Amino acid sequence: MELKLNKPICFFDLETTGTDVARDRIVEISVLKVYPNGNKESRTWLVNPEMPIPPASSAIHGITDDKVANEPTFKELSKTIYAMIKDSDLAGYNSDRFDIPLLAEELLRADVDFDLGNRVTVDVQTIFHKMEKRTLEAAYKFYCDKTLKDAHSAEADTEATYEVLKAQLDRYDELENDIKFLADFTTRKRTADFAGFIIYNEQKEECFSFGKHKGKRVEEVLDEEPGYFGWILNADFPLYTKKVLTAIKLRRLNTKL
Repeated sequence: MELKLNKPICFFDLETTGTDVARDRIVEISVLKVYPNGNKESRTWLVNPEMPIPPASSAIHGITDDKVANEPTFKELSKTIYAMIKDSDLAGYNSDRFDIPLLAEELLRADVDFDLGNRVTVDVQTIFHKMEKRTLEAAYKFYCDKTLKDAHSAEADTEATYEVLKAQLDRYDELENDIKFLADFTTRKRTADFAGFIIYNEQKEECFSFGKHKGKRVEEVLDEEPGYFGWILNADFPLYTKKVLTAIKLRRLNTKL
């Protein structure tokens, strides 16, 4: 089943130096852009992460320091990558919890003002886990009856994710062929930031999800303990979390004026 699209959607996958969204870096990114008319374009870039790639990570994706030594940095590629995805919804495998947050960090470090804005995201892993609870390789075999060769190659994983989503639509009648529906279906928890440090309560108000102020409204905490804002900005939180918190603070100040 082909996807019904009102705007382009970019399937993407990252290979990285590790799994820490705030500290780790991209070493490979592959983007498959699918247009409403069915046309597709695909780009893959190796990236110099400007830091050593741990052997444990290289053992997974096969990308070593030598392989990326002469490749462009993410900052050098950032405008090209952003130009490809800026008009699109986003999709991936475990993308809501890892790939999108890490991509956002890299773009913000490169001074690209990335924001989800009017786009939605579809996490194919969530559909799979809700329906079958297995890995991407198993999903590819289960839904497409194919063996995933070159697993943990960003390009192979990206193509497989796109094929799995189409096969899921064919298999499950309860899934609507609508990107907004799929985005809602794959959302685990409503968060204001990607990393989940700021979440929404039932009244759709931003609240902290951690620490001594867990469950409290962000605006209430900023009023009662102004220094908490500065502590977060100076601590080792993701840049996107800091961006969201700053926007809430500015909105609060404008409300008071």
